[in-house]
Amino acid sequence: MQIVELVKKHAPITGEGIAEMLGLSRPTLRSDLALLVMLGLVDAKPKVGYTPGSAVSAGSQAGRKLLGLKVSEVQAMPVIVRETASVNDAVVSLFLENVGSLIVVDEDGCLSGVISRKDLLKVTLGNPGASTMPVSMAMTRGANVVHVSPDDSVIDAARKMIHHQVDSLPVVVPSKADPVNGRTRWDVVGRMTKTIMTQILLDLVADR
Repeated sequence: MQIVELVKKHAPITGEGIAEMLGLSRPTLRSDLALLVMLGLVDAKPKVGYTPGSAVSAGSQAGRKLLGLKVSEVQAMPVIVRETASVNDAVVSLFLENVGSLIVVDEDGCLSGVISRKDLLKVTLGNPGASTMPVSMAMTRGANVVHVSPDDSVIDAARKMIHHQVDSLPVVVPSKADPVNGRTRWDVVGRMTKTIMTQILLDLVADR
C-alpha cells in the first residue's frame, strides 16, 4: 500500500521514481508493481508511468477487502502423492484431479517436494523406463519449494507466485515430526493456485 499511496500523490510516476522514494532497486519492485496492476490498484501507461488504478478511484473497497484476505479463507484441498509413487501414478493423478502439479509428501506425511506437468514431461520424453521411476527423482525438492502458511495474506501468496513464476503453492504448518538436518518439517494443509487468485479477482469485481 506504500506504493499505492506514492502513486496517488505523485502520479504519473515511473517505476524508477517509486523505487528511488522507497530506497529500493527497480527489479526488486517488479513483481509488486505487476501485482498491483493486475489487481487494478495502479495503472501502467507506456512512456508515462504509473497512475491510480480503477480500484483506487472506486474508493479502494476491493483493495481493502483483498488486503484483509487470508490464505486460510480461500485455500483448496491439497492434491498429494507419496514420494515413493511412480511417475505413472503421478501422471494419472494429474489427469484425474485436473491439476497442474502435485504435492509430494514423505512417509510421515510431511512436505517432501512438488512435481509439475513440466517436470513429468521432462523426465518422460525419450525415457521408456520413466513410468516406473519414483516421483522423488523428478520432483522439485522441499528445500527449493516455495510455500505459504494459512495465516499469510492472499497478497503475499500472489507475490510469491509472480516472483517465482509458479502456478501453485503448498499451504503448510510446522509439523510435530522430528526435524531433519536441523530443518523444520511441514504438514501440508492446502494449496493456493492461480485459478483461486482469478476467482478472487472476479468475485471482487462482481461485488464492486
